[in-house]
Amino acid sequence: MKIAPKMTVVVAAALALAVGCDLQKTANQISARSVVVATVLATPPVTIKPAAIAGLDAGFLSFDAGFLDAGITFDAGLPFDVRDAGLPIPPQNLVLVFFGQRQGDSLDVAPQGVPGAQVTLQQAGGASYRLTDQGGGNYALAGDDAGFRYASNATYQFNVISQNETFVAEVTQVPPEERIAAFEPASGFIDQVAGQPLTFIRPEPPQGQRLNLGFVNVFPIDSSGKQAPMPTYTNVPTTPLQFLKLVGDAVGAQTEYRAQSVTIPGSAFPERDRNYVILFQSAKTGGPKSDNLFTGSAIIAGTAAVGIVKTRP
Repeated sequence: MKIAPKMTVVVAAALALAVGCDLQKTANQISARSVVVATVLATPPVTIKPAAIAGLDAGFLSFDAGFLDAGITFDAGLPFDVRDAGLPIPPQNLVLVFFGQRQGDSLDVAPQGVPGAQVTLQQAGGASYRLTDQGGGNYALAGDDAGFRYASNATYQFNVISQNETFVAEVTQVPPEERIAAFEPASGFIDQVAGQPLTFIRPEPPQGQRLNLGFVNVFPIDSSGKQAPMPTYTNVPTTPLQFLKLVGDAVGAQTEYRAQSVTIPGSAFPERDRNYVILFQSAKTGGPKSDNLFTGSAIIAGTAAVGIVKTRP
């Protein structure tokens, strides 16, 4: 079918207008002062088998495991003997947002947090959730309290209203859990020599796609059954500035996070006859949707695979 010359002119003009709008939007985002750094984090339900518990009191235990230093905790004090049933850990969901203003044009300068904003998370085709102001430009949603549940392949949009201006950021088609074969041995735990590195292989991505970003945290569990306050190992950015740099230098900064072979150093497992929890988060990045947000705004969403380590006595 031929397109009439007049129609050709109209189509060409429409395309030029669309391209011009995109260029203008990009220019606006590059110069925008406002920035959003957001994370959507989830962990699946896990049961620690009795044989995996090293040197713990097998009566009434609780298990606290902070995730990404961001407030996700497992709190599963249970009124039964874990020697019979093991220790079930429920799924966890958490949403965190930092909203701030850039101080200059360099990514080496941390943005200044803006408190008092109205921040909501909207799942495309689903419910909307209001985040709580934590102060200093930080906003949080504890999914278990609010009813939020991470959904694989969902699209999440963040809406921030501050001083009568609306800012929108989005991440599309968030990844499902990445099953790590090394985390699922028949024994139910990873038999590890203390002080030795541990290497695991990520599964191949779908054809034509690259691996998602992968972040690692390792937490020890003490003799009372509680996780130590700090990880023995992490490769996770922990500040808004570090996340901005991760997204701003997508080629250089993201290379290590997309490796298929991942090695956790032996220093992550320093003691014998101890339990450690590996949280490996497969994540996808998103960015600004409205043109009043800085182009380097970092939206990271993903769900974690959990590995239970027991070091030898």
